[in-house]
Amino acid sequence: MKEDDIRRNAFAMPVLNPAYPRPPFRFLNREYFIISYETDPDALRAVVPEPLEVDNGLVHYEFIRMPDSSGFGDYTESGQVISVIDPDGKKGSYTHAMYLDDEGPIAGGREIWGFPKKLASPRLGVDGKDTLLGTLDYGTQRIATGTMGYKYRPLDLEAERRKLADTPNYLLKVLPHVDGTARVCELVRFFLRDVSVIGAWEGPAALELHAHALAPVADLPVRKVVGARHVIANLTLDIGEVAYDYLAPPDELKLAVNQ
Repeated sequence: MKEDDIRRNAFAMPVLNPAYPRPPFRFLNREYFIISYETDPDALRAVVPEPLEVDNGLVHYEFIRMPDSSGFGDYTESGQVISVIDPDGKKGSYTHAMYLDDEGPIAGGREIWGFPKKLASPRLGVDGKDTLLGTLDYGTQRIATGTMGYKYRPLDLEAERRKLADTPNYLLKVLPHVDGTARVCELVRFFLRDVSVIGAWEGPAALELHAHALAPVADLPVRKVVGARHVIANLTLDIGEVAYDYLAPPDELKLAVNQ
């Protein structure tokens, strides 16, 4: 390969057979099941990275079905998102943990944006006739089970669209150097674009988390379930931007908001 060829094609690994195409990625009929719950405030503060701050003490446990994703195909994921506030006082979401069943979005999500993705077996569907059921298995062990009354009460579609489209999302991206030290250590911000909500509902819900050494979702324990939503939407996962560079010289460190 010529040097120019390497530079032109260097956007993903392996260079000659990338695990995923270039972003952005379009999702059709993306199905969210989100259970919001109160947890231990000290546990939250231990995992939310500065300069973000814990907002209201809520964790949003998500089960997400993605049956039609450009470049990624058909897959499912599950994980935890934390309500946060950035230094300018704007509310946002910090993705703490994600588990999914497809190699392409694991590699792409980690390498491009810094999504904290690991391989596992999440599921989302209807159990019986009246229950929305989400589960997460790590290996042979069940570590999360969420249930909600299926399409119990409708929600305002425009309000749900604004939640998805207007909320800044934050990630902690770390890429190692060849000597094992951090070559990239950044707080990344991204938005969802071109969002349209097809359906949205709320209802009674329950969530059960189990301890696991390598998938510690239960380290943010469920104290009280405060609400649940089931949302189906079309959207685009846009490219991200560096909000904060932890490796920059101290006099250059800043949160790049509203740029």
